[in-house]
Amino acid sequence: MKVLVTGANGFAGGWLVRALLAAGHDVVGAVRPGTPLDSRLSEAERGAVRWALLELDAAASVREVAAIPCDAVVHLAGLASGGEALNDPGAAWLVNAAGTARLLGELGRQRCAGTSDPLVVVASTAEVYGGEARRPLVETDPVAPCSPYAASKLGAELAARETAARTGLRLVVARAFPHTGPGQDDRFVAPALARRLRIAVRAGARVVKVGNLEPVRDFLDVRDVVAAYVALVARGVPGELYNVASGTGVKLAELFARLAAIIGVDAIPELDAELVRPADIPYLVGDAGKLRSATLWRPAFTLEQTLRDLVDAQAY
Repeated sequence: MKVLVTGANGFAGGWLVRALLAAGHDVVGAVRPGTPLDSRLSEAERGAVRWALLELDAAASVREVAAIPCDAVVHLAGLASGGEALNDPGAAWLVNAAGTARLLGELGRQRCAGTSDPLVVVASTAEVYGGEARRPLVETDPVAPCSPYAASKLGAELAARETAARTGLRLVVARAFPHTGPGQDDRFVAPALARRLRIAVRAGARVVKVGNLEPVRDFLDVRDVVAAYVALVARGVPGELYNVASGTGVKLAELFARLAAIIGVDAIPELDAELVRPADIPYLVGDAGKLRSATLWRPAFTLEQTLRDLVDAQAY
């Protein structure tokens, strides 16, 4: 199968390219001009990919990439940082919502013209649910985004669904719950905490500045998340929405403690108001029963292994 991956040099994108190649697929990797290819990929892996340049806010660029014949598309490209989206909500909407509308619009035109009919997996986020429930969320739960990032991703979902209804594009939406692992940068909570703990070790300090450690999150390994995307490419049902989740919640305070134990520091967290996210979701845990039933997917990595691999990767 020939699979187009947008955002192929992002955190999840690089892992997805590797997983698709390992599964025997031909991969077209769409990346933003001027950005380096994922250094985690080997020279052989990079050479096995057909690379294409993609600017989601440039119609001609999107048209050129969408015209590449493929059996499936996994759309990961977008603004992934909640902090960056908060600083510039308009940019989040431009890239995440409008960019998705533009890409799927071109793919829909290709389908209507009879030139291609790919299955399209749009990667969304569990943050669209908001934080009202205190139980594992299911796909039929209402959405209530409470951040520019979540709102822009819900906008991307709506744009994708409208396009699919109008053009017959075969669409699958995957709402991924928080994920981390080796290679994630410090804009995200687990690598940010790990980095601060490492600095504390070097400085001989015990006090570590943190944001709010009360929220509960359903943390997945990025390698499990991309395995879910690969499974959906093979067995996802068009028109359906799937949670990608472990079903287990972990308080950020526990995440901090686990990372401190792995790094080997007896750390004391100290709240820093500048690190607290406004409108932080207090509880975000998902039920992936629908995904398991459709694809037999299950997480393969424990949180302990994920955190150890993340810490080891930061050492280089």
